[in-house]
This record gives sequence, structure tokens and C-alpha cells, in this order.
Amino acid sequence: MNNKFARIAIIFLGLFLTASFSLAAEQTQAGQYSSSQFDRPGICAGCHGIIYSQWDGAMHSVSEIDPFYMKEAQEASNDTDGFTDLFCARCHTPIGVMAGEVPPIDGSKLSEISKNGVQCDFCHTVSGSAGIGNAAFISTPGNIKWGPFSDSESPSHETAFSELHTKAEFCGMCHDVIHPVNGLQVEATYTEWKEGPYSKEGEQCQGCHMTPGITQFEANPGKAAAMGPKRDHIFTHNTVGGNAFITELLGSKTHANMAIERLKSAATLDIDFTADKNETVTMNVSITNSGAGHRLPTGLTEIREMWLEVIATDNAGKKIYQSGVIDNDGNIDNGAVIYKTVLADANGSPTTKFWLAEDVISDNRIFPRETVVEKHTFVIPEDAIYPVSVSTKLRYRSAPQDIIDHLFGEGVYEVPIIDMVEKSNLISTSNIISSAANQEPKQNIPGFGFFGVVVAFIFAYGKRRVN
Repeated sequence: MNNKFARIAIIFLGLFLTASFSLAAEQTQAGQYSSSQFDRPGICAGCHGIIYSQWDGAMHSVSEIDPFYMKEAQEASNDTDGFTDLFCARCHTPIGVMAGEVPPIDGSKLSEISKNGVQCDFCHTVSGSAGIGNAAFISTPGNIKWGPFSDSESPSHETAFSELHTKAEFCGMCHDVIHPVNGLQVEATYTEWKEGPYSKEGEQCQGCHMTPGITQFEANPGKAAAMGPKRDHIFTHNTVGGNAFITELLGSKTHANMAIERLKSAATLDIDFTADKNETVTMNVSITNSGAGHRLPTGLTEIREMWLEVIATDNAGKKIYQSGVIDNDGNIDNGAVIYKTVLADANGSPTTKFWLAEDVISDNRIFPRETVVEKHTFVIPEDAIYPVSVSTKLRYRSAPQDIIDHLFGEGVYEVPIIDMVEKSNLISTSNIISSAANQEPKQNIPGFGFFGVVVAFIFAYGKRRVN
């Protein structure tokens, strides 16, 4: 079978599976509505100004114009003869898909409202869910706006209570992604939450990502609308994750800073070390996912990178040991452990293109409340000047530098690296002496072997008897 025929067969199979799923689930179809049936976000801002300002600049608001997404989506389209266009766009410009403005994937046919990504009148005209993953939403555009309150009244539109809007399943419609042809789960943020401790305790996605609290629910008293009643809690709409790269790139330093704050609250580090009399240091660094309800990292995990940097330096500034250091080209050194998913293509080779993925080679990401331990060993040279400083940092970036260079050109964008958590220790000579002493080696009596000790004991005992 030649490559072109194989590709066509895959496309038809994918279309069949997608159509079968849609028919069974009754999710809203591509081209079912017109974009004119949806309100512009600016209209909503008239009454919901605070909520609008939180959404504006957040990743949901730029999901369609995100330059990284646009480049990746175009590459996927090229690799699959356009098969991925609707599949990707359904989450990134849901109104554009429902309005039949995709394909093409380049956005050239999108209306202005469709360029606003995941926006007010998309989310609040979702009237139901057809399941989890692959944008399985049921949309009912019109005068009824669905939301989390059962007593809402508005002079501008009708309102309806939606329990779905208060549940993680609302987020799970897009934040799980299943390969449309082979069924491989390529993004699993909802599933990671569902199978973890937070879901069992009743904590929803909204409890962390739509409240002022970073790692747990925090009440946000206020009004959902300017003329609305004061309520004990209003969901915030920043919906910040870990993307400080694109938010700042597109002009929202506020959302970038919030993403950094969230990353800094996601994990903890602990270090213990032993040093023997030969000045060999063994470090155990414990990394705990202490603040995320899903695995670390999550999302597009064949791209995301989290790793530990370890640097040991003596008091004169001389480097003794390093791991996880970035080189001049932006690459992490080969000896470091990178927490990510490694996908395999049809040939079994690693790929960062999820649309070509057929299997998972490895996945070492950290489960919620799980601790992993990294062991690092190095020798302190004889000429080292004490104390020796050991610095550890858990670092994160949204994408490897070489992928960004490939998509945009070398030197166009530098991917920011966020230090999630860091910890340092000092190793002094007393540490080493203490460590050696803890081994409590047996000391031989100078000038005696075992036989000598026995003779000495008999001699002493005999002398005592004589006295």
C-alpha cells in the first residue's frame, strides 16, 4: 500500500469514527450554526465587566490566536492532508467550527467573533455534554445563558441553572484528548484528576482554577453582574494554568505572573545527603506534587518539560557537579531526568507530534501527592574550599527551545524557564567528619592484632587474680 493511499484510508477511517462518535453522542456538529447566533464578548462586558477583564488575556481568550497553536495546527494539517483541522479547532475556536468557518486551519475564513477562542457566549450556551474529551459539547445558542446559579435574573437575556458548569466534567470535554484514529489518549488532564485523590475528596477543577486560591478552593465574594446580588462566591475567569510563555507574548503580563505563581505553588523539594570520609557525596532529592490535582506536568505533555537542576559549587566558586543545566542552544543536558510523556510514531520512534503518535514509550510525570526521589552522587575534590554549596531547582518550560526555533526560526522567541521551587544546602568539613563518624568503624589497638588483644586480656585478668 503506497503512502498516499494509506493516508487516505486513515482519513476515511478517522472520519467514520468521528462521525460514529458524534452520531451516538449527539454532540453539536461542525457547520450546525452561524457565528452571528453568538454574542461578542464585548456585549457581555457591559454587565459582567469584572469577569470579562479576568477572561481577557487569559489562555481561553487567545486559544485561537495563540501563535504556537497556529504553527502546530498548520503542521498537523500539512502532515495529515487537513484531517486534523476540525479536530484541533473544535477546542480552540468552537464557534468557528460550529459556524463552518474551519477548514482551512489558518483562520483565513474565521469571523471576528470566532477568533475570540473559548469565549463567554460559547461556554454559557453549552447546555449539555456528550461525554469526556474531544470537545464533546452540546451547544444551544440563543437567548438562554447557562450558568452556576439557580436564581439568576437578567434584563438582557434568560438564564438557566447548569450543574455541569460547576463540575470538572465541563472542563473535561476539552481537557482530555483522544487520538481520533487509533484511540490513544494524548492529553489526560481530566482523567488524571478523576483517578486522583482530589476528585475522591470532591474537589473540582473550578475549585483551583476559578477561585483566588492557587492550590485549593478559596471563596470569592462578590457580584457576577453589575446589577446582580452579592453572593458568597463568584467563579473567577482567569482560569490560569502553567502557560506564562504565550500569555506574556500576547501582552498579558498579569496572566503570565499568575501562571508563574501557580507553578511555584505546585511542588515541594526536600534534600538529604550523606558524605563519607572519601568525600563522596550522595544526595537524595525528593520532589512532591503537593499542589496540583493532576499530574505534573499536564496538558500537551510530549512538549511540556519539567526537570531538576542540581549544581554543587565550592566556596571559591568552582563548580564540582552539575545536572539539568541548559546549554547555549537551550537544550537540557543529557543526564537530567525530564518529567514528560514520550510518544512513539508508527515506526516506534519518538515523536513530539501527537497526531502521528501510535503509542507511549514512557511517562514519568508525577501523580497528585506523589513523591519521586532523584539520586545524585559526586566526589568533592581534595583542593575544594569548604563549605560546598548545593543548589537544587525544579524548573519548567512550556516547550523545548528547539521546537520553538523549528516553528518560528532560530532566535525569534526564547521560551521562558520558570523555577517552580528551589532549595540549597551547605556541605562543610564537619558534615563529612560527622558522616564518617556515623559509620562507627572498629578501631584496632596499635601494635596488636586479634591474638594480641586476647593475650593482653589474659595477662590483665591474671594480674587481677594475683592481687
